[in-house]
Amino acid sequence: MKLIKLLSAASLSIAGVSAGGPSAPPAASTRPQLSVRTGITIRDGNFTDFDGLEPTITWENSQQLPNEVDFRYGIDLSARTTNLASLPRRIWGRASRRFAADRYSLSTRLDMDVQRMDRVDFQIDAADEDNDLKFTMFGSAAASLKRFATSPRVSHVEFTKGFDNDGNRITINPRYNVNYDHMDVVMTYDADDTLITVTASKDDQEVTISQQLNDDNMLSPTISRDGSLSLAWDRKLGDHNSVRTTLNPNRSVEVEWKDEAWTANVNFPMEEDSMKGATVHIKRDVRF
Repeated sequence: MKLIKLLSAASLSIAGVSAGGPSAPPAASTRPQLSVRTGITIRDGNFTDFDGLEPTITWENSQQLPNEVDFRYGIDLSARTTNLASLPRRIWGRASRRFAADRYSLSTRLDMDVQRMDRVDFQIDAADEDNDLKFTMFGSAAASLKRFATSPRVSHVEFTKGFDNDGNRITINPRYNVNYDHMDVVMTYDADDTLITVTASKDDQEVTISQQLNDDNMLSPTISRDGSLSLAWDRKLGDHNSVRTTLNPNRSVEVEWKDEAWTANVNFPMEEDSMKGATVHIKRDVRF
């Protein structure tokens, strides 16, 4: 398949081997993992549609390629369909490698919509651990081995640089969305139980101050340039369970409840001091 050929070329490139050159046989793969995702959406007390009841099956696997290249790959399938051609939805693969005693890392992920096989989405991640620097780039290219190297179109680029300040941590994360010609920067200051996050662009700025009250509770007020406010309360319930409640005055109340494999999202829009049009979305992700 097109994606498999492109992934092979990408992984060999990371390994430092030409696409046409010899390579040692790959090591034995790990045991495949299977996850089943299903969800349902209810709005105003009614099911929006029955598609929400259709589960999606995700299969993934990993193996070690020559030159210490880690290779992960998978496919998303529709668990219920009357058309075999629409059974596969997406296929993806990621090749990654670490260099210079784990100081540098590089990975490439390719992702293809099986129902639209003329395009491949890609993600490139690179990191320099010693300098606390990370780079991420998203884009797409033609799903043709001949045109792949000459047709890429970048859609998003960002860097993250970290600094230590007397035991506290500062990060600067400039981002650029090419599709919307939008640039912003996210700056954080992490000092023990307090995390300050500033997101600034040419048109808008907002500040979030997250305060850890104790081991189980955290409050995070946010204020924007236009004066709008929001308040988020995160509470841990133990055993990887948690609830996040966000109040947006005069706009909405949002609740996200995670209970092991279950996740429930509830949104209550506010209109003239009343709540109408409540939406509930429940999903489950089971891994085997």
